[in-house]
Amino acid sequence: MIEEMHQSLSIIGRGKLGRALAEAWKGQVQLYSREGRPSGWVLLAVPDDEIESIAQHFEGRCVHLSGSRDFPHIPCAHPLTSFNGEVSDWSDTPLAITGDVPDFVKEAFRLLGFAPFSLPAEKKALYHAAAVFTSGHTATLWLLVDKLLRDNDVHLPGRGIWPLAEKTLLNLQERGVAGRTGPFVRNDIETIKRDTNALPESLQSLFTLLGEFYEGGS
Repeated sequence: MIEEMHQSLSIIGRGKLGRALAEAWKGQVQLYSREGRPSGWVLLAVPDDEIESIAQHFEGRCVHLSGSRDFPHIPCAHPLTSFNGEVSDWSDTPLAITGDVPDFVKEAFRLLGFAPFSLPAEKKALYHAAAVFTSGHTATLWLLVDKLLRDNDVHLPGRGIWPLAEKTLLNLQERGVAGRTGPFVRNDIETIKRDTNALPESLQSLFTLLGEFYEGGS
């Protein structure tokens, strides 16, 4: 546990990320608002545009948690997951390490299931863009589909589109590219045309672009 490492660690920021981590560390790590000024090492779970100004109060003893921003003088540990303010199963969840993050901080994250790996500063923007594709854009697509069906009086029973989403991701996890299914994989031109024409014009190009982008696994 963190106490056994004889190190002091606090979190600045009471958002979803800060609350979840503080709860997971079960009182060993204190949670402060952005105005807090604890002693010892701190994790900065604050908006990107506030990192530098808040870090000035903890020079040489802070680690920020932003996946996108890089500050040469502030090390970073970014958990590659989506937080809702509560403890979750973080087993084997990547933790991107950029800069000189203290070993005890990495070990504290390992105790929660995270898997630290080294991420060069020059790769952070690409890494974060991939994360946005995976999380934000994926969520947008599924919400768009749900709205599209409801707006056209197609009301799915049970859990709606979520079993399809879950099984799709499981197939990809287990089989990689071979886990893809659907008319674009089968090159079923007639079905693709029929599906495309059924969509609002504003969505047709997006539908075909996404379908054809990874055609053939290239």
